[in-house]
Amino acid sequence: VGVIVEARHLCMVMRGVEKQHSTAVTSAMLGCFRTDPETRQEFLALAQPPKKG
Repeated sequence: VGVIVEARHLCMVMRGVEKQHSTAVTSAMLGCFRTDPETRQEFLALAQPPKKG
């Protein structure tokens, strides 16, 4: 299992700090995603947002 979460803290976006593009990213890898670097890299490459342009 591989999980990647990208989130925005509303306190950073809406309140005093007002950093509109502040994000936090976390991930967890289990099984072959943790033990096999090639499988992990393939997953991470597929999980990337598409490039603009």
